[in-house]
Formats: sequence, structure tokens, C-alpha cells
Amino acid sequence: MLDATRIAALLRPFADVSDELAVRLSIYLDLLLRWNARINLTAIRDPEQIVTRHFGESLFAARVLCDTGAFKAGAGGAPTLSDIGSGAGFPGIPIKLLTPEVHVTLIESQHKKATFLREVIRTLDLKGIDVFSDRAETWNHTAQAVTLRAVEKFEQTLPLAATLVAPGGTLCLLIGKEQVPSAVAILGSSWRLREPVATPSSCARLVMVGISDNIYER
Repeated sequence: MLDATRIAALLRPFADVSDELAVRLSIYLDLLLRWNARINLTAIRDPEQIVTRHFGESLFAARVLCDTGAFKAGAGGAPTLSDIGSGAGFPGIPIKLLTPEVHVTLIESQHKKATFLREVIRTLDLKGIDVFSDRAETWNHTAQAVTLRAVEKFEQTLPLAATLVAPGGTLCLLIGKEQVPSAVAILGSSWRLREPVATPSSCARLVMVGISDNIYER
């Protein structure tokens, strides 16, 4: 188990990590490693690589979302985020840990992974976070921000993710450089796409944000 000091050091290029956050990430990592021995949550086995690739990339996405104003509270109350195909909780849970004021919904259709997500939430005593254990198309809600990372059938899932973004909201894609042309083509002119930002871990991994031009309810 990596200690909190080492985790904070590994994450320094991605985000400012407080002592409290580093401790909670250490607990999260320990859970992930133990569950990963029984169910396939991540193909990455090395703890330090899990920290930089999964935790780091997620926290960096949180920084990008904050910088774009995605989490500004509106008249409706707390800002909301939906993480589609959350898997082991990335990027949704690290975003929640860094921005506790955001209400997060983790959408994960695989029962075992959804059970793991609920265990992380219980262990870390997180509030304002839910697990929706079904397919994203049956969620029937929208969120102020929607994240998408490492999902199967990206080109089929992206249009669905776009429909779950509230009017004027933000879509955040954690993708490979080679996926950018597909994302631009699929989203089209109804989205104001910002220049993709390379993650500190790899110039081939990017965070791409789009703002919906649709200000009306779908």
C-alpha cells in the first residue's frame, strides 16, 4: 500500500493534493487493489501507475472542468456531474473528492463494478454521490457536466453522452489523441469545443471539453 505522502508526490503534476485528500486516495487505492484481485477493475496492476494514470488523469480533468466554470452553482442548487461507464470510479470519484460540492452520479451497468463503487462510497463516507446501476440510456436525467473515459464503442457512446448534458452544460472527454477527429465530427457545430489539453502523464492522453450551445431543454 502506498502511503499518502508518496501518493501526493506522484499527483503533484496533476493537481494540488491536500494531506486529507491524499489519505482518502490511499484508502481508495487499497480498496481498488484488493477488489482487482477478484474482479477486473483495471488492467494496470502497479500501484504507482494506477495513481498517475487513473487518479492523476481524473484529478487533472477536475481541474480543467473547474477552470472552464463547469461547476458554478446555479439557481437549481448544487452543480451536478454524471460519469458514464464509471468502471472503477474514474474520473467520477476523484472529481467528487476534489470538488465535494458537486453532486455526482456514477453510471455503471456491470453489477460487480457497481457494487465496488458503492463500497468505495461507503468506506470513504461520501455524501452527494449516487450509483446508477443500469445502462446510460435509461437514466432519464441530465447533468450540468458529463464525463466519458475509456468506454467501449466510443463512437456509439459519445452521442448518447451528449444527450445527457443539461442545456448550456459541459461535456468532458478523457480520450486518446487519435479519438479527437471522431469526437469533433460526432459533436458537430452544436458544441463549442475547446482546444484539447494534454495530461501531464502523456501527450497522447487528452482532456477535451465542449460546451453545449443548446440553451433549451431537450
